[in-house]
Amino acid sequence: MAYDRVTGEGLASRSPVLATQGMAATSQPLATQIALDILKRGGSAVDAAIAANAAQGLMEPTGNGIGGDLFAIVWSAGKGGEEGRLYGLNASGRSPKSLPFAYFAQNDLKKIPSHGPLPVSVPGAVDGWFELHGKFGRLPMEEVLAPAIDYAEKGFPVTQLVAYYWNRSVPLLQKYPGFRETYMPGGRAPREGELFRNPRLAETYRRIAEGGRDAFYKGEIAKKIAAYMKDNGGFLSYEDLVSHKSEWVEPVSTNYRGYDVWELPPNGQGIAALQILNILEGYDLAKLGRTSPEYVHLFAEAKKLAFEDRARYYADPAFNRIPVAELISKKYAAERRKLIDREKAAKRYDAGNAALRHGDTIYLTVADKDGNMVSLIQSNYRGMGSGMTPGDLGFILQDRGEMFSLREGHYNQYQPGKRPFHTIIPAFITKDGNAYMSFGVMGGATQPQMHAQIVINMVDFGLNVQEAGDAPRILHSGSSQPTDEVMVDGGHISLEDGFPMETRRALVQMGHQLRFESGPYGGYQGIMRDNTGVYWGASESRKDGHAAGY
Repeated sequence: MAYDRVTGEGLASRSPVLATQGMAATSQPLATQIALDILKRGGSAVDAAIAANAAQGLMEPTGNGIGGDLFAIVWSAGKGGEEGRLYGLNASGRSPKSLPFAYFAQNDLKKIPSHGPLPVSVPGAVDGWFELHGKFGRLPMEEVLAPAIDYAEKGFPVTQLVAYYWNRSVPLLQKYPGFRETYMPGGRAPREGELFRNPRLAETYRRIAEGGRDAFYKGEIAKKIAAYMKDNGGFLSYEDLVSHKSEWVEPVSTNYRGYDVWELPPNGQGIAALQILNILEGYDLAKLGRTSPEYVHLFAEAKKLAFEDRARYYADPAFNRIPVAELISKKYAAERRKLIDREKAAKRYDAGNAALRHGDTIYLTVADKDGNMVSLIQSNYRGMGSGMTPGDLGFILQDRGEMFSLREGHYNQYQPGKRPFHTIIPAFITKDGNAYMSFGVMGGATQPQMHAQIVINMVDFGLNVQEAGDAPRILHSGSSQPTDEVMVDGGHISLEDGFPMETRRALVQMGHQLRFESGPYGGYQGIMRDNTGVYWGASESRKDGHAAGY
């Protein structure tokens, strides 16, 4: 697609947003404005990110909410001569301790269901908020959550994409107790432009603001969640909630042509992006060209290789020794690269010795006047989550437990008290030890592929922070998965408009299967900081939101 613009690449939907004092990029315009308001009141980047995330839990229940999990990478700029550094937070929840592995076989289940009580794991987002706030917050939590509470009480107009996905979710989820009462006012989902209120969520947010994380994990909220799950055939218990805690983790990185690209280690899938980049660094992509069949072919094959390792190794590190350092090493990438035939698509690969696209997620990034930046991603997983909507609390519980394997001995095998394989991943780039870019791309298994493409678009193809997200995307699907599916036919490639017919024809001749698909290409937000301290913000043209600064 080409836009009629007098400057910049024709593929760009808009110019980057430029500012010096603060920047926010989210997929909901009102959430972006809330983040800026918090920054202007003296809040930190983390304060603003939490405020925006709380608003999105209200305004985009199709992608996130406090019934889900959270991951974040924070750049702390340091002060008083202190060096800047990155912090990683894994705020994902664990499976119910009272649900044994044998239950599934005893009930003739070959996989964990996508909805209902069985895939529900502990929601980690609220604890994630308070961990982030405790380390990096400046404003009191009452002030941080106040804008979301106000919108929940007074209402907000539902945006276009959210209305579409909301209405699509109703036929499947309306049978679960509590869903209709919370998300179908007047007996149906709201349409685009209609006002939606959620006074139940307003009250829950108020309790959290006043009582802290314990109000959610130990107080009345936890008791209501546990009672609801018990009454509706679930296993998530009060004890599961009381014992939950997030984990601060060290981000891991690879250097791609002079840029250090950072991801969080498993149980998420972030290192798949690093594996893809390591393999592709061995080719002159700039010479091949962004829309060439040679580049698309190499990208798809690198993704297939990385995803075989993802299917085998990525899981909760508390239950396994995961060879992260080996998987993201240059030496390992060189060995894997030898398996790629530059003329022919592979039908299958094996993992090296070292159904996930359905995730709906929000990603946001915020930067403040002091140079602090936060890359935050939050999700209920499949659409609006499990459908389980406890009592009068105003939110849906996640269905992340669907991500476990039921194959005994698998790294990602279901076990009580274990974190499932996770698709949601924040990213960050540093250059020469300084913050360069906070970014992410929501969307299930799309995410590591698009993380790699954003980096390649900027580093190899010279696109700016907005153009890198607007450029037509490559999506390979059908790889082996951590939930036991095995690729035997090479999967298939989907290309957005903007790739020439000659490229598509050449790919078919190489043995690739091509499909037309609408909607699975992810949702990007990014903030880059140049060497003068100016922030360059970008937002996804495929979503409802925008970037803004001051």
